[in-house]
Amino acid sequence: MTTDRSTDPTAPSLIPEAPPLVSEADAERIAAAHFGVSGAARSLGSHEDRNFLLDTGTERLLLKVANPATSIEEVTAQSAAAAHLAERAPGVRAPRARTTTDGAPVAQVAHEGTVLHVRLLDFLDGGTLSGSGHLAPSVVDALGDLAARVDLALSDFEAPGVERPHQWDLRQSRSVLPELFDHLDDPALRSRLEAITHRAWEALAPLEDDLPVQAVHGDLTDDNVVWSDPVRRTPDGVIDLGDLNRSWPVGGLAITFSSLLHHDGVDITTAVRALRAYHRRRPLSSAEASAFWPLVVLRAVHLVASGHHVVSREPDNAYAAENLVHEEAILAAAVSVPLPVATRLVRSALGFPSAAAECPAALPLLPEIDADSVIVLDLSAASVDVEDGAWLDPALEERLARGALAADSRAAITRFGEARVTRATRHAQQAPATVATGIDVTLDRPATLVAPWNGRLSRDDAGLVLRGDGEAAGIRLELGAASAEGGPLAEAAENERQVGRGEAIGTATHGLTVRVVRESDDSVDEGARVPAFVTPAWADAWRAMVADPSPLLPGHPSPAERDDPAALLARRNRVFAEVQEHYYDAPPIIARGWKQYLIDTDGRVYLDMVNNVTALGHAHPRIAAAANRQLRTLNTNSRFHYPAVVEYAERLTELTPEPLDTVFLVNSGSEAVDLALRLARAATGRRDVLAVREAYHGWTDLADAVSTSVADNPAALATRPDWVHTVDAPNSFRGVHRDEEAVRYAPEAVAEIERLAAQGHAPGAFVAETFFGNAGGVALPEGYLDAVYAAIRAHGGLAVADEVQVGFGRLGEWFWGFEQQGVVPDIVTVAKAVGNGHPLGAVITTREIAAAYRREGYFFASTGGSPLSSVIGSTVLDVIRDEGLQENARTVGAYLRAQVLGLAHPLVGAVHGSGLYLGIELVRDPVTREPATEETAAVCDRMRELGVIVQPTGDHQNVLKIKPPLCLEPADVDAFVRAFARALEGR
Repeated sequence: MTTDRSTDPTAPSLIPEAPPLVSEADAERIAAAHFGVSGAARSLGSHEDRNFLLDTGTERLLLKVANPATSIEEVTAQSAAAAHLAERAPGVRAPRARTTTDGAPVAQVAHEGTVLHVRLLDFLDGGTLSGSGHLAPSVVDALGDLAARVDLALSDFEAPGVERPHQWDLRQSRSVLPELFDHLDDPALRSRLEAITHRAWEALAPLEDDLPVQAVHGDLTDDNVVWSDPVRRTPDGVIDLGDLNRSWPVGGLAITFSSLLHHDGVDITTAVRALRAYHRRRPLSSAEASAFWPLVVLRAVHLVASGHHVVSREPDNAYAAENLVHEEAILAAAVSVPLPVATRLVRSALGFPSAAAECPAALPLLPEIDADSVIVLDLSAASVDVEDGAWLDPALEERLARGALAADSRAAITRFGEARVTRATRHAQQAPATVATGIDVTLDRPATLVAPWNGRLSRDDAGLVLRGDGEAAGIRLELGAASAEGGPLAEAAENERQVGRGEAIGTATHGLTVRVVRESDDSVDEGARVPAFVTPAWADAWRAMVADPSPLLPGHPSPAERDDPAALLARRNRVFAEVQEHYYDAPPIIARGWKQYLIDTDGRVYLDMVNNVTALGHAHPRIAAAANRQLRTLNTNSRFHYPAVVEYAERLTELTPEPLDTVFLVNSGSEAVDLALRLARAATGRRDVLAVREAYHGWTDLADAVSTSVADNPAALATRPDWVHTVDAPNSFRGVHRDEEAVRYAPEAVAEIERLAAQGHAPGAFVAETFFGNAGGVALPEGYLDAVYAAIRAHGGLAVADEVQVGFGRLGEWFWGFEQQGVVPDIVTVAKAVGNGHPLGAVITTREIAAAYRREGYFFASTGGSPLSSVIGSTVLDVIRDEGLQENARTVGAYLRAQVLGLAHPLVGAVHGSGLYLGIELVRDPVTREPATEETAAVCDRMRELGVIVQPTGDHQNVLKIKPPLCLEPADVDAFVRAFARALEGR
């Protein structure tokens, strides 16, 4: 039977007394006297009890002094529940209780005129999720799953002291909250909390009898779970069963969920992951799904009311004061949307049906406008109207509408529910509100507005409002301004009045926004008004209140259909080979690129820091124009005679030093490396090749044979053919010779060449990147290539420079990587940047070496050197020159390096590279340089959440590869560094 002071004023209070006055010295005496344990005690924070960490020198224990209001039956039950949990949920750590020196589970200690109940518990090693730091999605999932495992384990737990009236039991909030409100000194706060509580209980009351009841932890929050792995921080243990009681498990889940809402980067839509994880292990009923959000709201109110009460009672309680900041953030999140909206989000996440608001049968709102005279605007990321960066123009929507009217349209209309790229923002660390909750109508001349149904017409800050009667009861039609040029209505009633269906209600002069809302009084504070735009994650949830107004408008424009990334990924997985990997576990659908940005179908703009393929930037208009023009003119293969291929080959040879004067054109970097090795074989008559370990050169047979990166192929070194020989990666930061010792790499490579030659296997080629790219842009030791090239040539071999990643000005100081080493290779391979995303590669060598290929037969590439490829290649060179992209790489790259180093974060071990070919190496220890592999993956995932695309590289996957389009700007660097700093700090 529950206690309810709201109906029985004589019922005992459920608000606990102040925590007992026990000092650290008292705790040490109690531990020694009653448990036979000596150690140093340190006080831990708590609202109600007194907790002490007891360090004995060999182990750490928790001394827990219960609140005087807690009975011995209750604390005994808590210890029994921990033991039950450990038995029923293997893998879930729980704090076992130590017995007293006389074998009792609880010590009854006389202290300052009262008897205290004291227990000594195991202290679970690890850490909690306390604070407001960022929680990775995997951690959010794990917390939900842990909550389900605990509830399942406790489902059959029974003990005296479990069935108890308890202030944190959400079933008791009807009586507890009014009592807490009595302690609030702020009348406005009290009134607000009372209104929120009333609405929550109104929604919850019809569901109470359908909610299952069992023993629950009662306070399974971020503070009361622990992890054992400091990198993953996956919660695997529970502590503090002080709120154990018999209650609704869905109420316990609401308590867990609400504790996520004050964490940086964890909003309601991301916290729902915990709910899904719980539901997968312990399925919730439909009633529990509907009750969940009212319970979250009640928990948030309870936290704030209790926090204010504790702070007023104990002004010096710093723990309570700090928690109150978090608790107020939880409440703000809980009431940031109306209850029906949050409940639809929850039910949809769990797979339960949830009715959407619908526009009732109605007359046309603008009857004099013919459907055939309407243009429907496309403002999505894939629209042709937003090309060439037009989406950045804040006046684009107005301009497109005006353009439609200039083409003899009567009206331009947008789509309901469309994610508008025109509402996207660069460098945003949160997903912007891009999805329209209404439809904008722009008119070429004034038009009469007609009431689509009977109702009461009035004005408010939303504009003209028609509240429906009869069949349209509970429906609100809002007609607001859609243009910066002024209000939409020249004539309309100022005072509320009744209007009939079909009655003229005003005149739209230029434009208006039409929104149909199912009215609800469940909204409080921020959630009181339907926003004009919502984030994509909230779009479906708002359908609980927002209806599609298309039936009211001419042409009935169909609502926008939003793409489902998960469904598209499933289709991809069905038809793509599994080895064709993709970035991220749950990738967004990329719809558009512009310069250094990628834009997904939700209108989220990402800063692209990895796309060295599009060196000039995405969707460069000069490349697009040149390709369009050439495709309309001629495209065939290089066996035909035309100027473009000659002009492009001439320009490539002008960029390379003598004697590199002959060009082969291919389709990719893999083909270029493959062809370079074939040329070396033909010219030297030798098969043996010397390659550098930890390098990647491509996927064709020969290119793969000399690729030695275990990140790309875990069996790379074990599966090399016998004609491939390797030398140590000349990595001065992480290799076998570090820092000043890196000078040893060159002599050792020379010695390997001499050894192979002495054995009759003199290499026909030495192939290496001119910057150690796969390791993250590590510069080769000074003089390395000079020494190795000389040795390989001394034995009749050729030097092959793989410039696929670094060539074409990316290094800033140098156009070619080999220039940094002061050498000239015999064969140069290039790709990636040369076509700015178009499949184009080249091999540049000498006339003599090229002529040797005749011994192998003839060479031909269907699209290598086509008119299209040649024109694109020449245009790329034009843009690099005309836009000063090499110089931009130098200056912006230097700024980026300085800003990252300026963070002085212990995880940042080094910043490798030059220009805009950088590698940020993350380490766990600056001395041992232990690779921070898992931390790097977490940083990449977090930065994607913050709007930055970056990926790991290197055999240890602990280097952030920084290879953005060369048009990167200082403002982009600032945005990158802000996101990087947050990701490093776990925020």
